[in-house]
Formats: sequence, structure tokens, C-alpha cells
Amino acid sequence: MMFGFNLFPEVQQRSFNQTYRCYSVQMLPGNEREDVEKGGKIIMPPSALDQLTRLNINYPMLFKITNQKSNRETHCGVLEFVADEGRVYLPNWMMRNLLAEHGCMMQIESVSLQVANFSKFQPLSTDFLEISNQKAVLENALRNFACLTTGDTIAFKYNDREYEMMVLETKPGKAVSIIECDMDVDFAPPIGYEEKNVVGRKQEEEKQMEEEVSDDEEEARFKAFSGTGTRLDGKNKASSPTSEQTNNKPARRGIPDYNYQPGYLKFIRNNNNNQNNHVSPDEDSFKPFGGSGKSLRDTRNK
Repeated sequence: MMFGFNLFPEVQQRSFNQTYRCYSVQMLPGNEREDVEKGGKIIMPPSALDQLTRLNINYPMLFKITNQKSNRETHCGVLEFVADEGRVYLPNWMMRNLLAEHGCMMQIESVSLQVANFSKFQPLSTDFLEISNQKAVLENALRNFACLTTGDTIAFKYNDREYEMMVLETKPGKAVSIIECDMDVDFAPPIGYEEKNVVGRKQEEEKQMEEEVSDDEEEARFKAFSGTGTRLDGKNKASSPTSEQTNNKPARRGIPDYNYQPGYLKFIRNNNNNQNNHVSPDEDSFKPFGGSGKSLRDTRNK
């Protein structure tokens, strides 16, 4: 009889599935870990590493985190295995996406995700438009992330400011791996951007209306030197054209003398106004210094 012995059985594919208490990175004992807060990776206990090495899982290690109480889930990578036993530490933005509180139970299981080839983001603030090269800044921030999930709101810091981006779409699936991938990135208008433009248009229209009203008011305002005048010597003042006539006439400017010769001065007296003025004949015959004079002391006949 022939007995068959399978001395090397096939290693069956098994997945990692454990439940841990989750805490924010701020609760991690020791020094502050800013590198955990920057990206999308978590810190797990050493026992998880020991169990993962015994399983036939795909690398890089990617996990799905599920909050069964709020029915929310997301995907992440792992940064280190230095957490206390029974605990995992998550970035604050991931805690907000999962609607998780400190100490709540989370289910963590290993997954295998497709490599991303497209993703679309929407900034949650118009401040993101002030960055000169948005794609380069986002590409540098995504280096700290292992995967993306449609519907998540990720956060990253740039120039000491925190920016939040909503993941609107990922291809070829709702959760993708972004490790060593060639991914096209697209942006949607920031939240509040269109509303801001509408408000700006209304303000411009109101400003134009105010300017038109101010122009009408200026026309009806008092104009200096527009009344009638009286001469000190008692003579009649030449009639001046009305304000409507002066407004309708174009402003006349001086005409240069093209026949001017250096060293020759010409003084022109403009007497054209006297032809149109209604002046009494006494004014036409007026001669300066033509009157009789008087002496301050009486003359004595000798």
C-alpha cells in the first residue's frame, strides 16, 4: 500500500482581524509625535507585528478601520509597533472621520488595495487658493499617506497652517493605495468659493449705484463764482453767459504761435468781449486820468 504524506501543506491565506481601543496621537506617552499627525498611518502594539509576521499577508501592510458604533470606516497604513498592548493611536483627522471618542473599540483588519491612478480633492476653505503651486504642496503632503478612501477628509500642514481636503473620488476603487504610484490629481472649487463670488458681484453693483448717485448729487451742488457781480466804481458789469451756455461750450485752449521768433515778445490784448457786451457810450469814451484835479491847499493870489 502506498501512503501519501503531505509534509509541506500549502500555507492558506489568512487575514489579520483584531479589536483595539483607539486613542488620539496626543494621548501617546512620551514626546509629541508630529510625524504621526502629519500623515495617514497609525501606531499599533508589538503583538500585532508578531501576529502579522505569522500570516501570509500582502505588503505593504494596509488596514481597514471600522467603527461599528457609528458605522464609519477608513483605510490606513502602519507607522510603528510601539503602542501599549490593546491600544492603537490614530491621527486626529482620522478620529474625526470615524466619529470616534477616546477609548472606543475599533475593528482593524488587513486588506489588499489596488494602486491609485486618479483622485479628486475639494478644499474646505478658500485659503488653499492662496498657495502658488497647490499640486506640488499636496503631492509633498501625500508622501506621509499610505492610502486614500473616498469620502474622507484628510488634513495636512503647510507653512504652520492646517489645510483640510475632502476626497471626492478615487480610481479604480473607493479605497486605493498611493504607495509608489503614478496618480493624476484634480481639484474641485473650494467650499464657499462660488458664494464668495456672488457676494463680490453684489458689492460691486452696489458700489456702482452709489457712484452714479454721487455724480448726480455733485451736479446739483453749489458752484462757486456762478452768481452776478457788482463793480466797485458803480459801472455796469458786462453780462456773462449763463451756466448752461458755458457748460455746453467746449473748453478753449491757447493756440501756440508758430511764427514765434526768439528775442521778439508780442503782447496781445483781447478786446473781443467788448463787442458783445451791452456797455453805455460813456464807458466807451472813458479815458484814464482825464478828469480834473484838486489841490489839498488853497492857492493864494499875489
